[in-house]
Amino acid sequence: MRIYVAKDGDTLSRIAEQFNITIESLLSLNAQIGSPGQLLSGEPIYLPTHTMSREYRTASPFGNLQCPVPWFPTMPPEEMEKNEYDVIIVGTGAGGGAVLWRLCEQWGANGKRIGVVEAGDLTAPTHAANLPYFNADLYTYTGQSHPQFPGTRQVIAFGGRTLLWGLISPRVPDFALAEWPVPVNEMKAYYNIAEKLMSVTQNFQNNSSLQEMLLGRLQNHGFLEAQYAPIAADLTPTKYGVVHSNVFFSSIQCFASGIYRRPFDLAVRSRAVQVYLENGRAAGVRVMQPDGKSYVIRSKTIVLSAGALENPRILLNSGIEGRAIGHYLTGHTYVRARGKIETKDFPDMLGTLDILIPQTQDRPFQIQIDGPYGPDWFVMYQQYKERPFRDDWEITLYGFGKTQSRYENRVAIDPLRRDQYGIPLIQIDFSYSDQDLEIRRQAANTLQQAAAAIGVPIVAQEGEPAIQVVPPGGDQHESGTCRMGHDPDTSTTNPYGQVHGVPGLYAADLSVLPTLNAANPTLSVVALAIRTADYIVSQNGS
Repeated sequence: MRIYVAKDGDTLSRIAEQFNITIESLLSLNAQIGSPGQLLSGEPIYLPTHTMSREYRTASPFGNLQCPVPWFPTMPPEEMEKNEYDVIIVGTGAGGGAVLWRLCEQWGANGKRIGVVEAGDLTAPTHAANLPYFNADLYTYTGQSHPQFPGTRQVIAFGGRTLLWGLISPRVPDFALAEWPVPVNEMKAYYNIAEKLMSVTQNFQNNSSLQEMLLGRLQNHGFLEAQYAPIAADLTPTKYGVVHSNVFFSSIQCFASGIYRRPFDLAVRSRAVQVYLENGRAAGVRVMQPDGKSYVIRSKTIVLSAGALENPRILLNSGIEGRAIGHYLTGHTYVRARGKIETKDFPDMLGTLDILIPQTQDRPFQIQIDGPYGPDWFVMYQQYKERPFRDDWEITLYGFGKTQSRYENRVAIDPLRRDQYGIPLIQIDFSYSDQDLEIRRQAANTLQQAAAAIGVPIVAQEGEPAIQVVPPGGDQHESGTCRMGHDPDTSTTNPYGQVHGVPGLYAADLSVLPTLNAANPTLSVVALAIRTADYIVSQNGS
């Protein structure tokens, strides 16, 4: 973090422009400042570590928008306002990227017009694990101040959370899918498409002595379901002149693949705040930029992929009615522990470690185990310039528990507080049920048993308990606030993601999950988003 002393006439808005930082990032680092337009002469202002003043910015070859790394074509929202689109996608995370990719694939080079709006900016062109220079300050986090959901945070950037997600990509088991309003066989078909798109593989840990030995220990101690964790990693070797350097999946790959098939328009630093309807159906979306300017972009179809916290805020701020909008907020119960394993029993080349003990009907939680060279290897490289020889390595165990979908857990708009755009902020009401807490207790006990089975004593670190209970929201898997279903009283969208009673308005991200089982949800989000895109194509012609 850096400190900049404001000059005469400086405001947060001017500083954001000067250093090419999003206003959201500045506000989150400088909570003592009430307004982006407040005069700040002489005030110390906190800046992210990596910033670039406008004197050193590179002009983008794709238009008037300037950014430090001009690696993707963008269009200012004032230009998009002049057009009428067939589809506007709000948000560029897993759901928005999958919808865009599928529409581009299905529509090809026809005359349909697609637009995308993203609240964040271009930050990095790939998943963090593909970058040896990774530093979290490259990304824009917006912290939330919600006492009942204190662990949550948002990544406001092109690519969203897929820039940083953990890459574990299991399917929801069939017995749990049976509770969803989507036929199980149909869901399996879309899982197949999603796994191909994301390059999901169970071969990432092949030939790892650490993986094989610890997996064997687990199975010998009764964890018969323990398996190689499915990882979203492209292991295709270089051939035919194609170099596969972008190994770990992010939604940016969807946008790159999509634009290869057909053009679309992308506006960054453009936060969607309101949906407009005409004669009861979707007609457009209003977006705002950090300078306070507002634009209305017309479209026949709108897909909200802004996340389980932002989607209901947009819907409620638009006056769209629905008993379930914002309700049924869910998030995993989450525990984790760390221990160390001695290296004397293993060859010099340990290899990577990513083991999954999946949810079963009798065990409504899953356990993950990863180690020194797993997808989190970039964290190690922040700590060591060279990989040192050590007598032991740290192993991390995680437990994710299924939670109940309850009406009283909700996202609502705050009647008193507004953000820098003048839009109502959200307030969150959330608590775990007794059943949720019992499942968390079971997960913690099983995590201890798994640690004992693999010979990794769990140790407390830095004054924290040996098994840490992560606060609500800390799993970053919040979902359910626009859940799918047949009944408008208990769901916001129909089984294809269309908002009940509003033709042309859809949601496609974590918010639509009807239940949150123990499995990591990104693969399911991508599969459902592809299915929603296919439905949109069927409703709008080819």
